[in-house]
Amino acid sequence: MKMIEIDHITKDYGEQRGVFDLDFSVNQGETLGFLGPNGAGKTTTIRQLLGFIRPDRGTVQIMGKDCFSCADEIQKSLGYLPGEIAFIDSMSGMEFIQFAARMKKMKDLGRAPELMEQFELNANGKIKKMSKGMKQKIGIVCAFMQDPEILILDEPTSGLDPLMQNRFVELILSEKRRGKTILMSSHIFEEVERTCDRAAIIRQGRLVAVDTIEKLCSGRHKRMEITFAQEDMAKAYAREFPKAEQNGSKVLLKVGRNVDDAVKKAGAYTVTDLDVRTQSLEEFFLHFYGGEKND
Repeated sequence: MKMIEIDHITKDYGEQRGVFDLDFSVNQGETLGFLGPNGAGKTTTIRQLLGFIRPDRGTVQIMGKDCFSCADEIQKSLGYLPGEIAFIDSMSGMEFIQFAARMKKMKDLGRAPELMEQFELNANGKIKKMSKGMKQKIGIVCAFMQDPEILILDEPTSGLDPLMQNRFVELILSEKRRGKTILMSSHIFEEVERTCDRAAIIRQGRLVAVDTIEKLCSGRHKRMEITFAQEDMAKAYAREFPKAEQNGSKVLLKVGRNVDDAVKKAGAYTVTDLDVRTQSLEEFFLHFYGGEKND
């Protein structure tokens, strides 16, 4: 069952800004990573899902309901973490959480105490004196505390230290086990690899790929650094691969998912060291972005 449907939407702000003919969906119980460089159109898409803006063409639906006309009804079962959270600085963190609970028409604070403990959040201080990481924790608490069926998260670990990033990954994996549907915009590719079932990749407002994380990862190359006992062995081995780089007794080589041929040919010589590094998902996505200059 499709819980989130983005059906050929266009929101054109002119000068190639906006999103154009975007078409993908998120199934029930699925976590989908929504990936792209800054300015690619991720937040514009999310704002349409929240009912903040209406698409020029196409439709956006959550649970079969139009996101613009049924926004109030949809948000009763939706948890949202914006990329830039608007806080009331005169409040304490706890006052803001209580305020958010009232806005959501919750009878109590729901899961807030549990989440505050999980993220080691002391919410008693004034928000205006809090760090970016502390504010982000408050945003996470507010997004998850009503135990929503659907979560839309825009750069959810922005400002969190590595320990809290890991805590957040644990939270997402826990929510997945409970059957929650999650759309997550992120720049942290390890986070996406660990939590998402599929990824939708957007560039300059247009969708360039939608596929499973497993399929995307299988397309990544490996970088092998092989050290031979003698320099002439390295020269002979490097001649076997036109794009290999030889430096003294070492050879640097990029290979696809099948490293069998490279390893077998190296076996004809005396190898003293072998290091294999898989291309990161971030490096792989630069292929879709058109190189580092566009990221």
